[in-house]
Amino acid sequence: MPDFARRCVPGFCPTPFHTAYYRTLDAFAKGLVRRLIVSVPPQHGKSLGSSVLLPAYALGIRPGLRIALASYNLRLASRFNRRIQQLIDSAPYAELFPDTRLKPLHGGTGNKKEAAAPSAAGAGNLVRTAEEFDLAGQSGGLLAVGREGSLTGNTVDLLILDDLFKDALEANSPLVRDNAWEWYNAVARTRLHNGSQELIVGTRWHEEDLPGRIAAHERVVGLTDFSQLGTLPPDCWLMLNFEAIKESPPTPADPRDKGEALWPARHSRALLDARRRLDPHLFEALYQGRPASKEGLLYGEGFATYDELPATVVKRGNYTDTADTGDDYLCSLCYAVGGDGMIYLTDALYTPEPMEATEPQAAAMLRRADVREALFESNNGGRGFARAVGRLVPEVRIAWTHQSRNKEARILSNSATVQRLARWPRGWEARWPELARDLLGYRRLYRANRRHDAPDALTGVVETELDRSRRTIRAVGFRSPER
Repeated sequence: MPDFARRCVPGFCPTPFHTAYYRTLDAFAKGLVRRLIVSVPPQHGKSLGSSVLLPAYALGIRPGLRIALASYNLRLASRFNRRIQQLIDSAPYAELFPDTRLKPLHGGTGNKKEAAAPSAAGAGNLVRTAEEFDLAGQSGGLLAVGREGSLTGNTVDLLILDDLFKDALEANSPLVRDNAWEWYNAVARTRLHNGSQELIVGTRWHEEDLPGRIAAHERVVGLTDFSQLGTLPPDCWLMLNFEAIKESPPTPADPRDKGEALWPARHSRALLDARRRLDPHLFEALYQGRPASKEGLLYGEGFATYDELPATVVKRGNYTDTADTGDDYLCSLCYAVGGDGMIYLTDALYTPEPMEATEPQAAAMLRRADVREALFESNNGGRGFARAVGRLVPEVRIAWTHQSRNKEARILSNSATVQRLARWPRGWEARWPELARDLLGYRRLYRANRRHDAPDALTGVVETELDRSRRTIRAVGFRSPER
């Protein structure tokens, strides 16, 4: 499909992202993938690939396909239909696929083979409108419908659903979401057969959108390597999520390093960071493909921010929760306690790196934040980590404590107090994106969360300042610079 796009779209210059996207669509067009979900950020060329080039390309290599293309309204779906027709009518397309032709706009069929191979609509009865077209001399064609539109009487070999929700207002409406889900099951899916294919492509708006509901009911496998194409059973969905800012580990399907923008020439990292600052919750859904409804978030209203520390600072401290095995992150938070009793976070280290890498990083942060007193959890090797960091910054008094209380109970019961007291520097979401993601996306249902390190450490900061007298703390000791 990348070569097809270069031939048929003037000025098309694919980025590595587009190449990976089109390679996946190519496998789908050839029937190697039966059920595919692709999540793409806004304004990244999603619909050109899925709803214009893909249908035309699929009809070129498989002219017997009956395609249904649906979007949130008929107007948009018809616009895709017209662009597909223009593409099939173009000279480059005719050179590539001479047997895939449309009925001319003014009479005739434009295909001499029609008499020998009449279309499903019957010779001389070919359809070509803004909503539907048949191929001349072939059994294939395409029908465009809006969400909740009728597909009665139409057999569908290939179903393409492109953005079933227009905007956040629709996606956040339980009624609209339920209607879309009902239409998908009661109308769209009833037109499919054993060999039918489904493609759901769009921008994620809500955790209960179509991909979210499908993932809750059916098997969905993430696409990380192109070797997966053509290997999954027919009842399994393959899902490809393109993050606007790469935060997941590099994979063969998306080899970007962490922090790289998906299409930097069009949407730079600086531009994406600015959008994230405006609404981190919305950014996680639209641009990162990780929606979470605010109703289910522990810190649904977010956190207060500050531009400057208060005139009176009574303490500069740190709380550190060391990483456990597996996917855990080390979370070390520096903060200042103001004369107003608020807790102002000043610096953070949030990383899955091993202790030999994080020990000097933590020490440098403590010195940079002018911390004089730090508390480390001794769980998971925290005591040894505290000693190692203490040797690097002997001017800081480092203590440790064993955290024996239930983590889930601590995080949930202190959430309101944490939101009330914690203040983050303005723009903190862009400064520490992974930390912001795991805090702002943390859900009330404890087991629904992938990691607990960020809310656990932030809870520890607040607990330390509110209830120090009830803690059992053993000091590592104070080291003067002369020692």
